[in-house]
Amino acid sequence: MLTAVKIKTAVVGLIYKKALTLANSSRRNYTTGEIVNLMSADAQQLMELTVNINLLWSAPFQIIMAVIFLWKELGPSVLAGVALLLLVIPINALIAAKVKRLKKSLMKYSDQRVKLLSEMLHGIKILKLYAWEPAYQRKVMSIRECEVDVLKSSGYLTTYSMLTLTCIPFMVSLATLGVFFHLDEENVLTATKVFTSISLFNILRLPLFDLPSVISAVAQTKVSLSRLEDFLCAEDINPKDLLFFNCLSISIPEGSLVAVVGQVGSGKSSFLSAVLGEMEKLEGTVQRRGSVAYASQQAWIQNDTLQENILFGADLHRQYYELVLESCALLPDLEQLPNGDQTEIGERGVNISGGQKQRVSLARAVYSNADLYLLDDPLSAVDVHVGKHLFEKIIGPSGLLKSKTRILVTHNVTFLPHTDLIIVMEEGRISQMGTYQELVSKRANFAELIQVFSADETECGQDQNFLGSYSLIKKRMGWMKMTVVLKYLQAFNWRWMWLTIAAYLGQNALAIGQNLWLSTWTAETAEVSDFTEWKQSQNYKLHIYGLLGVIQGLFVCCGAYVITRGSLSASRALHHQLLDNVLHLPLQRFETDPVGQIINRFTKVKGKLVYFPFYENEAYVIGTILVITSASPLFIVVVIPLGYFYFTIQRYYIASSRQIRRLAGASHSPVISHFSETLVGRSTIRAFGHQERFIRKNNDVVYENLVYFYNNVISNRWLCVRLEFLGNLMVFFAALFVVLAGNTMSSSTVGLSISYALNVSNSSLNFWVRKACEIETNAVSIERICEYAKMDKEGPWITSKRPPVGWPDRGIIKFVNYKAQYRKDLGLALKDVSFQTQSKEKVGIVGRTGAGKSTLTNCLFRVLEGSEGKIVIDGIDISTIGLHDLRGNLNIIPQDPILFSGTLQSNLDPLGKHSDLELWEVLELCHLKDFVQSLPKKLLHEISEGGENLSVGQRQLVCLARALLRKTKILVLDEATASVDMETDNLVQSTIKREFHNCTILTIAHRLHTVMDSERVLVLDTGRILEYDTPHNLLQRKGAFSEMVAEAGIRRDKENLGINTS
Repeated sequence: MLTAVKIKTAVVGLIYKKALTLANSSRRNYTTGEIVNLMSADAQQLMELTVNINLLWSAPFQIIMAVIFLWKELGPSVLAGVALLLLVIPINALIAAKVKRLKKSLMKYSDQRVKLLSEMLHGIKILKLYAWEPAYQRKVMSIRECEVDVLKSSGYLTTYSMLTLTCIPFMVSLATLGVFFHLDEENVLTATKVFTSISLFNILRLPLFDLPSVISAVAQTKVSLSRLEDFLCAEDINPKDLLFFNCLSISIPEGSLVAVVGQVGSGKSSFLSAVLGEMEKLEGTVQRRGSVAYASQQAWIQNDTLQENILFGADLHRQYYELVLESCALLPDLEQLPNGDQTEIGERGVNISGGQKQRVSLARAVYSNADLYLLDDPLSAVDVHVGKHLFEKIIGPSGLLKSKTRILVTHNVTFLPHTDLIIVMEEGRISQMGTYQELVSKRANFAELIQVFSADETECGQDQNFLGSYSLIKKRMGWMKMTVVLKYLQAFNWRWMWLTIAAYLGQNALAIGQNLWLSTWTAETAEVSDFTEWKQSQNYKLHIYGLLGVIQGLFVCCGAYVITRGSLSASRALHHQLLDNVLHLPLQRFETDPVGQIINRFTKVKGKLVYFPFYENEAYVIGTILVITSASPLFIVVVIPLGYFYFTIQRYYIASSRQIRRLAGASHSPVISHFSETLVGRSTIRAFGHQERFIRKNNDVVYENLVYFYNNVISNRWLCVRLEFLGNLMVFFAALFVVLAGNTMSSSTVGLSISYALNVSNSSLNFWVRKACEIETNAVSIERICEYAKMDKEGPWITSKRPPVGWPDRGIIKFVNYKAQYRKDLGLALKDVSFQTQSKEKVGIVGRTGAGKSTLTNCLFRVLEGSEGKIVIDGIDISTIGLHDLRGNLNIIPQDPILFSGTLQSNLDPLGKHSDLELWEVLELCHLKDFVQSLPKKLLHEISEGGENLSVGQRQLVCLARALLRKTKILVLDEATASVDMETDNLVQSTIKREFHNCTILTIAHRLHTVMDSERVLVLDTGRILEYDTPHNLLQRKGAFSEMVAEAGIRRDKENLGINTS
């Protein structure tokens, strides 16, 4: 077992190391779900085979030894049984080959399902805002149905295995006895021969069952090894291999500040990736000196405390740490946190805003004190005043990094005069390069770029409140609840359950009946006076023995069949319930529960959650006690104390083992979460050169999981020793009472009693307790599934009250004394908000970080339910209708451009409601048509997981195209152009104005110029409305809005409301 654990640890470590060194070209071939499956399923398969590998020689050895002893008892007739065994082995080999093919199919479907679930859970906000849950639920269920079909075929093969296990010893004994009688008429069936043979035939049962199982495991492991080999042999990244776009050539002086600008898709982020060594080399070389720090465009945040996210494995130097916090404008945020910088941040930073994530990411880079800083547009997700603060205090000529080499990708041209060198990218090449003055004086494309970018931008931050500390492991104590068992049996189907019990009772009764028949037969042999008469009756008795065996085989088949049907029914029902419950959870739940933990629940929903052969074994043990007691009534005196000790051991073991297994299950989630987190942030980890530290952390979480696993193994050994001792005591007392009975007991009864006692001692007691514990452990999986049913759900998707067709037709939104809070223990995020829009009105929503802007849109979509007041849209209180009736009739372009793996067409129109012509029209409106037409497969172009093969700006434009396909009267723009350059932003804004001219539009401002031409502007501060009027009137008042405009450097001309830089 130790060897098996070491092998699993080594394989997990290899997979983790490989994931960190995998080249981007290779990474595209593997989704996160597939790589996680390699770590969980395939590594586990290797470990399980290592544990049982010795059965490949020990099982045949046991079979050979049993056959040798049988030869001594029954002579050459045993060859008939051996021939039957040899006939079964190739059949088992064929079954193993079939299992191998089924395993491949099962793993393929399992990978697809886990991958889709992972993407759905990471993009759950989009699914909820667009009311796409049912469509994606059907996708998951269709994959699950394919998986269940494979499980069904596997279950029918299990039926054959159960038949082999139960009936082969009987068939071997029947064939051997039949030949024994026909070889020599003088052969007589005595108790010695019969029960010695029966014991030997029973010894054959286990190796005969184990051998095909281990052969099947070898086949499955071969598949796993093939998958692991393909992954481990995939191409690695070479830090020296860089892609130079169209003969890209540049030299950057040490200690300079370099700005990289250009339109969406021009190659800005790819330029940084090339410097990092993240791109495939075609030709050329790169030379860089010193350590590197990297702040990615989409900030990567670990599931750790805020302080650990900044330190990133470095030692804490308090003075410098405080300076970094101040420079990154994080001190005001720390005051809002329940535990300051010790507050735990959720997975992917789900419980902090986009601006806060970017500042933490920047602080991490600054604290590393590297020589080269690669900053991929970190200022796009912060307020304009915060952006200026960050540039002045950190990036600029007088900032903290003034002596370092800095490469800054930016869309904010106001910082360009302060840079030493500007690189203008266009279609993967450098179109221009020089200082600000040099490029402006050339009056070429750069001057046009500056003209387009003339309006400065401000970002008002997403204001999602901190959700507090983040819990990874919930401790579960206590015994298995009966409600959990009933839940499973209900899913299993009561009809299948009663049929299963009947089948197992029947097969055990027939097994006992067979042995009783042999016992009676041998007793008659001992008493027979007329040998000729006995010979005439032996054929009849042999036929009866054979008939009992055939009927037993039928019961075995029926039992295995109904278990398969019931288990599949339970698996299908529980998976559907879990998926339905998860999709009905409110969005806040996904911000506190790790995605890895939720996926872990889905991977536990397998074919058999409760092992019903436990009840077969239970019936066998009870039958054994009855047989021995009927032979030796005094045995009942021993059964009582033995039973007491047995159940004491069982209770002690199950209570301990259940908790150990629960801890092992709970400690497995951090392994998956850490691995998934690493896959997302691998570029940042490699840029900082922290691969070894993350490998050590992975080893730590794996080690913690293995500690619990090893304790579970030790507890099993502890159980085995005690149960073997109890079993031996049972044999001892059974034999003792037989001896004490003297001649009062027939030899056939003695043989029956001892052979049954031996069977119980060898395997049944141990098997019984282990399977009882396995039932409890599997019940924990069901218990966790049931937990999701008990969690608070969001409102029903559809209610009896439906809005009229075509609602909303005017787009009038009215907030009436509305209050909302993220949690009961937190303050109000919206406080007495009351305002009303007019039909087709364009309203801008502005405010500083934490003002309540995104909370307002969350309430409009009922992502966050109000605590008081109401929201009315075209005369209907939105709290009175179903969520899908509401969300399906609203439209939003979210801040985070989330795409799903699949075709571009499926990302634009997952419900399949629109024609290709309509898709091309919206692509043209979004200025993506030329790009898509240049792709080989056009609309069928495969989008990689998370849309990684598109730039962030292109992803945002795809999200705009989605919105254009939805014809609704209300549109919310949640900082929708945060990731695009100013030129594209202007094109997008003009498209929105033209295509949504008859809609009510709520715009959360990213760049203030986007709301300057709004009909009215709503100014929020700490959840309250400060101002609500036209931009012109607000500027005249010299209030909060006027201050923000002044800070942004925007001057409004009173006559024409034009935009000019001051």
